[in-house]
Amino acid sequence: MVTKFPVPPLLERSVVVISLSDFGSLAAVDPLFVSSDEVLPSPAAQMQQEHSAKNDAALLDAYSQAVVNAAERVSPSVLQIIAHRRVNSKSGADYKPAGTGSGFLISADGLALTNSHVVHGADKIEVVLADGRRPDVTLVGEDPDTDIAVLRVYAPNLKPVSLGESAKVKVGQVAIAIGNPYGFSYSVTAGVVSALGRSLRSTSARLIDSIIQTDAALNPGNSGGPLLNSRGEVIGVNTAVILPAQGICFAIGIDTVKLVAGLLIRDGKVRRSYLGIAGQTVPIHRRVVRYYHLPVESAVLVVGTEPDSPASKAGLIEGDLIYEFDGRTVGNLDELHRLLLGEMIGQKVVLQVVRRSEKLTLTVTLSELGE
Repeated sequence: MVTKFPVPPLLERSVVVISLSDFGSLAAVDPLFVSSDEVLPSPAAQMQQEHSAKNDAALLDAYSQAVVNAAERVSPSVLQIIAHRRVNSKSGADYKPAGTGSGFLISADGLALTNSHVVHGADKIEVVLADGRRPDVTLVGEDPDTDIAVLRVYAPNLKPVSLGESAKVKVGQVAIAIGNPYGFSYSVTAGVVSALGRSLRSTSARLIDSIIQTDAALNPGNSGGPLLNSRGEVIGVNTAVILPAQGICFAIGIDTVKLVAGLLIRDGKVRRSYLGIAGQTVPIHRRVVRYYHLPVESAVLVVGTEPDSPASKAGLIEGDLIYEFDGRTVGNLDELHRLLLGEMIGQKVVLQVVRRSEKLTLTVTLSELGE
């Protein structure tokens, strides 16, 4: 039985037969036609999305403003450094640029920091200030072992930076670098602190500790420039990149820089004690370790000794294994380097040594490196 419903007069001429396939096109025209998987957000959800977008924009604006403020605050203190070499020509001696780098002022009377490798061996150093001035400059001192150099810039109205503390730096915090990569003066890059406590080998083969790793882009010419936190305080001195890797850059922690710079300003160099051996890190035979109950399983092998050095005077010979220095264990050459401090100059130090299968105790009087 089929029941017929009367059609209202007003709709009698507007009845339309709609197939199921028509709903897709109608939904595109009339918002009342919505498929089951296209649910419109509620007004509350729309408000939440708009609020979240505003918060994201505010955070990005705050990040941008922090970078802008740091750059404006520190850029006037950044130096462009040009190292010149003396060349001989038919017209006489002349100077030609041999490399460029960056630096920054740390005092109003003209003290500035840069990397040792930027100015090492230069016959003439030229600096360019942010305002274009090219004042006279002298090298106060440098320390290749930590890749730090101090310059004296002779100019009035100098603006120094504010130094922070690298001990308070956290992984993930904002890091801002300012320098002169490839001669593009006062370029600013930003990123984050990627890691802390890295070690980096200097040109003198010693390890530099407490290195900050960052992904703030650095390039040749950035060396010696400042690495900043979001408040515009210097937390490191940019020193190296790994090529061709991207985003792996290193800066010397400012706490290390403060210590080294203070010694350079006072003495013109960093004094270190001197043993006088050529050595390498080697494992100690297991039987020797067990027999003597040694506290380490590796030691410093003496490959050779310099004539009239503290080592040769103390009786160290080729083949000796140094495993203890002044009561502290020595498992590798880097640990021995760290113990050769300036305050040890002239001091008598007891060395524990394995010579072949024999355990020896030797006393050495350390001298100053470079004497």
